[in-house]
Amino acid sequence: MEFSRIVMISCSILLLCSSLAYGQAASPPAPAAISSTPTPAPAPAPEYVNLTYLLSVAGPFHTFLDYLESTKLIDTFQNQANNTEQGITIFVPKDNAFKALKKPSLSNLTDDQLKSLILFHALPKYYALANFNDLSAKGPVSTLAGGQYSLNFTDDSGTVHLDSGWSKTKVTSAVHSTDPVAIYQVDKVLLPEAIFGTDIPPTPAPAPAPDISPAADTPAESKESGSSSRSSPSTSSSRKIMNLGIWSQLVLAVLGVVVLFF
Repeated sequence: MEFSRIVMISCSILLLCSSLAYGQAASPPAPAAISSTPTPAPAPAPEYVNLTYLLSVAGPFHTFLDYLESTKLIDTFQNQANNTEQGITIFVPKDNAFKALKKPSLSNLTDDQLKSLILFHALPKYYALANFNDLSAKGPVSTLAGGQYSLNFTDDSGTVHLDSGWSKTKVTSAVHSTDPVAIYQVDKVLLPEAIFGTDIPPTPAPAPAPDISPAADTPAESKESGSSSRSSPSTSSSRKIMNLGIWSQLVLAVLGVVVLFF
């Protein structure tokens, strides 16, 4: 009896083990885990720089900003700063630099010349202060005004000097220097030789009022007076001749009467 129980328990254990083994063999293998590679994040766009706001709060640059807005060049500067890979470098004179500029006067410039002068204060590329040492060895650098409007740079122990060919100035401070916009303060207005190297036509002066003076004697009148003055001596001489003729006739008549009686 006990032997039959042992046999039955053993058979049950064998059947259970075989069913478990069969189930493990029949079940499909679990899929391998797929490793996902993360997509790199796009590079952040450069920060937008509002030049109008920056120039209005950074310093006394109201005169330069007024010229930018009156000539519509603020859009050109803003587009170069934010829509190009090169960026922009601007040299901004303070208000008192324009007040000190008495001769030559900017009021004598034409509209095109004034635009060229304002564009002359910017380079079509971002330059940090450390880059000007390399620019000094490259010779003239073109500005936003074009090829003939170029600047020469020299770096004297960290002080950047600018030479336009007509005027010389230097960078006195860095107002803003973060790629793509660099703004540097200069102590004088940059005067391009392409404009001021030639004579600027002066503003025409108003015509003077005509002077009202008393009428002078005409030449005809002077001639008449001269002729009358010259004619008076001839008249007196003719009268003397006539008187002599009359007396001579009377003397002859008397003599004739005396001869008849004697």
